[in-house]
Amino acid sequence: MIVAVDAQLTVGTATGAGIYARDLLAGLRAIGVDARGLSNPTLNPWRFDRRVLWDQVQLPLAAGRSGATLLHATSGTMPLLRSLPTVVTVHDLAWHRVQTHTRLYARAYFGAFQARLYRSAAAIITDSTFTATEYKNLIDANATIDVIHPGVDARFATIERRPDETPFALVVGTVEPRKNLGILVEALAAIPTLRIVSVGPPTAYAEEVKKEAAHLHVADRLDLRGYITQPDLDDLYARATCALVPSRYEGFGYALAEAMCAGLPAIAAASSSLIEVAGADVPLLPPTDASTWTDEIRALLNARDAAEERAVNLRRSAIARFSWQAAAMRTAAVYTRIQA
Repeated sequence: MIVAVDAQLTVGTATGAGIYARDLLAGLRAIGVDARGLSNPTLNPWRFDRRVLWDQVQLPLAAGRSGATLLHATSGTMPLLRSLPTVVTVHDLAWHRVQTHTRLYARAYFGAFQARLYRSAAAIITDSTFTATEYKNLIDANATIDVIHPGVDARFATIERRPDETPFALVVGTVEPRKNLGILVEALAAIPTLRIVSVGPPTAYAEEVKKEAAHLHVADRLDLRGYITQPDLDDLYARATCALVPSRYEGFGYALAEAMCAGLPAIAAASSSLIEVAGADVPLLPPTDASTWTDEIRALLNARDAAEERAVNLRRSAIARFSWQAAAMRTAAVYTRIQA
């Protein structure tokens, strides 16, 4: 069995789905699967027209030439015309739920058009039970879905914590409305000892957040760093006081899983897949209640040593839960079932 894996979102600035493709490839190869990553580094995957060109023309052609017997469409999009049985990973149904601020043609392509294509996939994988439920509610109530939590890069298990004396909270992810950074800016106004460091590609929403921070006189304590290098990110995970994950909608929640594997105290929103990623281990708060976030963050800052100890005690189980070896083996079992 040879598997062609769509790795186009690993080109340039890899975020959630790109990280998934990158680490799945490595995980599959580590357990002996002949997995061949497909990408075109000359195409910008964040330009809509280039993305469609890749999905609908270049990916199926590259898969056909790769010698593969199976295609894994890892980015949540799949080709209309294809010569190989295709597994698709549906990371979330955000295009059906929370992306109403985006352009109509993008919503049509990533939403309704892909939903029709999913029905012809040889298998559907979702990152969480939450997304599987969303799929059944929004697309096909009778679908058979394999729920496989992605792994977390093993490097997070090796990060040595050395929290800064001056507290700061780390927020990781694209700065877009569903990530809900604004609720933390409101909380920041009531916690004068705290800084927030936000790491991730900006969108127009970042300007809204900056304006709100200026209005609340906390702009000097809000650091929007954009995309940073892996060593710099690891350094922040080592030094941060806590991770804050206030998202209204997540298909999986890498930022929370990474924090747990790094032994970093975390607080997350009681929303979407974050509930199952957190389990009973992480405080979960309403994503729209700034006062509750203020109280919980203040409580953590007042008991930093205790929060650190809890995170350390939970770290081993998180690393086991979010192992790429386990995720790769379960994904390979899906491939074997299809090829049988």
